[in-house]
Amino acid sequence: MKIIVPIDFSPNSIKALEMALTMANKKHGQVILIHVIEMVYDFASQAAIALESMYSDGEKQLKALINNYSGSQINMSYKLLEGSPAITVARLAEEENATLIVMGTKGASGINKVLIGSTAVNLIREATCPVLIIPEKANIASIKKVTLALEFANHEEKFIDWIVNMSQRWQLGLEFLHVQTQQEFRDQLSVLGLEKYLEKKYPELPVRIHTYYAESASAGLEEYLDEHENTILVMCHEHKNLWKQILEKSESVAMAYHTHIPLLIMN
Repeated sequence: MKIIVPIDFSPNSIKALEMALTMANKKHGQVILIHVIEMVYDFASQAAIALESMYSDGEKQLKALINNYSGSQINMSYKLLEGSPAITVARLAEEENATLIVMGTKGASGINKVLIGSTAVNLIREATCPVLIIPEKANIASIKKVTLALEFANHEEKFIDWIVNMSQRWQLGLEFLHVQTQQEFRDQLSVLGLEKYLEKKYPELPVRIHTYYAESASAGLEEYLDEHENTILVMCHEHKNLWKQILEKSESVAMAYHTHIPLLIMN
C-alpha cells in the first residue's frame, strides 16, 4: 500500500502524516511525503535566490520529519517539487500508482472554508485515486470505523469492494449509509439487495446498513454524524446529487460535518 501525504509542515499536515502511518501496512506499506513549492515570479534574479532557499529549507524539514517518525517501521521517502499544489500532488500519485492520498486541512469555519476553492477540493478533482481529507479538529485516535454513503448506482460496486478491502487492512469496522429523501419501495429493495450482495461476496463480513430519512442527502448525513462521530465518512466523487449539495449549496456546506469528521473521497 502506497500513500502520498502533502506536507506544508503545519500541525495538521503532520496529523495527516500520523494518520497515514497508522493506515500503511508495516510489512509492505510505503509513505511518500511531498512538499510543493509554489513560486510567484516577480523578479527573475530574486526568484532564483528565493527558490534555492525554499528547496534547502524544505529538504531539511522533510528529512527531519522522516527521522522523527523512523520508529514507525514504515518505508518513508520524500519528494520536493515545484508547481501548482493540487496538480503536482495528483500527478505524483498517478506516477507512483498510489493507493491513497492523505491530506490535512485547516480552518474551523467548515467545509466552505476548508474545501471550497482550496487545494483540497482541487486535488479531489484532479486525483485519480481516493483522497482522505483530515480536518484540523479530527481526533484520529477515536476513529473506529469507516462509513460508506451509497446512492445505489452502478459505479459503486468497485468502491464497495475497495472499501471492504481497506477496512480490513486498517482493522476498522465497516458500515453502510443510505439517505432516503422519499419513501420509495425501490430503495427498500436496494437495501435488501445490498445485504444479500455483501452476504454472498463477503460471508464473514459483519453487515450493518443504516437508512436515514431526511429532506435532503446532506441533512441525512448530518443526522448520521450526530450519532456516529468515531468514523471516516466515505463518499464517491461520482455521487452527482450528494456532491452538488455538499459543495455548491451554502446551507449544506455550512454544517461542515462538524469540522472534525475525516472525509474519504473515492475517485
